[in-house]
Amino acid sequence: MLNAPQIDPILFQLGPLAVRWYGVMYLLGFVAAFFIISRLAPRRNLPLDKDAVSDLLFYIVLGVILGGRFGYVLFYNFPYFIEHPLQIFAVWQGGMSFHGGLAGVVIATLIYSRRHAIAILPLADILAIAATIGLGLGRIGNFINGELWGRVTTLPWGVVFPAAGPQPRHPSQLYEAMLEGPIIFFLLYWLFSRKVRSGVVFFFFLIIYGIGRFIIEFFREPDQQIGFLWGGATMGQMLCLAMILLGSGGLYWLKNREDKC
Repeated sequence: MLNAPQIDPILFQLGPLAVRWYGVMYLLGFVAAFFIISRLAPRRNLPLDKDAVSDLLFYIVLGVILGGRFGYVLFYNFPYFIEHPLQIFAVWQGGMSFHGGLAGVVIATLIYSRRHAIAILPLADILAIAATIGLGLGRIGNFINGELWGRVTTLPWGVVFPAAGPQPRHPSQLYEAMLEGPIIFFLLYWLFSRKVRSGVVFFFFLIIYGIGRFIIEFFREPDQQIGFLWGGATMGQMLCLAMILLGSGGLYWLKNREDKC
């Protein structure tokens, strides 16, 4: 049994401005995305210079924030926000959804690609790779904050999170950090390097993330306000099933397009 490291969620404070580790993780993720997109775009002949990448990331940041927040409202605490609609905008109190953020990024990327006449499928492939660094760092931020902990365990690496009570729990944030960061990054980059058909990397991302997250959800404590759903599934697992279906449908669509060419 291990005790959660006592890391102050606030990295440093300048007067009323508090810089938190979680925010720094997001910032590092976007910085990494900038360099990855800039490096990979020429390999798919996408006309994205540094200014264009900065513009694209602005769209993505909006997609992450708006999609992540409204996804949380819709999927995880809808009855509460119906009764307290002004709390929807209280993002500083926490409450973001990965699946909502993903939907927001997809919409933002579609808008960007249409406005700037950028091919959407090769762009989506590159963004899927670029997103993995931020996803992994975000989960480390969750661990530092002592939130989104796992279920109770007797395994020797169980961690006691002060806000979760005295029982040791799976450090599911670190499981997710490893999956969503290096594991998926190297799988997607390997596919990208093999010069697979545009769209394959993105749809494969939906499938592999969905499968991995579905499994990890068995070790993660479900959200208190929702608990378990049908057959003991969690909301995260239900949304991951949708990701797997969308990814599989996307690969089938690509194959069908290829057969008709």
